[in-house]
Amino acid sequence: MDNLFGDLRFGARRRSRATACQAAAEYAGRWGWTVTLGGPARSSGGPCRCGRPHCAAPGLHPLPGEPARELPPGATPHEVRALWDGGPDGSVLLPVGRRFDVLDVPEQAGLRALVRLERMGTQVGPVLAAPTGRLFFFVARGTAELLPDLLYRMGWDDAALDLVGHGEGGYLAAPPTVLPGLGPLRWLRHPCRESAARPPQARLLLGTLAYACHRGRERAVAAEPAWLAS
Repeated sequence: MDNLFGDLRFGARRRSRATACQAAAEYAGRWGWTVTLGGPARSSGGPCRCGRPHCAAPGLHPLPGEPARELPPGATPHEVRALWDGGPDGSVLLPVGRRFDVLDVPEQAGLRALVRLERMGTQVGPVLAAPTGRLFFFVARGTAELLPDLLYRMGWDDAALDLVGHGEGGYLAAPPTVLPGLGPLRWLRHPCRESAARPPQARLLLGTLAYACHRGRERAVAAEPAWLAS
């Protein structure tokens, strides 16, 4: 019986690795993204070691000074298998700030914004949902650095918005990565050739996202008991 359970676990690991390799090959070979082999997903019970309050790959990414095991854009399936077979089971990560940045918002606000943007006919890039209750909107490279100025120009600089930009130096956990105790990441809007190569300019999405985050905060405050709000 012990051998049976061992075989089942080995089979599950093998299927998991094959799925990760398939996804990494698609991201690198089809969409032209750099892919990083992250650490094995394990429950840390606390914030990420990188110290960022909003980390998009908590506990999974290499820290500064640590070597990153990466696949370049256009990597072949053989290169993908060689990377994954050469190390322990790991997570699939996308280094941010190379081909795209991401805007990180609460899930409910992001869903409301996504519906509104698509009703207006706005071309939205890839959108990723994390089991932490966050959505990640792919936008043009350099957005994170410009985000404070963009919000200022739109009149949102003095609002308390739960809206974060991830840019150069950050990592984003990508499907089929599973966060322990929470669940898998999933695509809400899959990448395509156009959106992977040329994600939308942030100004096309930012106003709607900021408004949805602001309204979400207002609703949360209004729902608080009077004694807590005071």
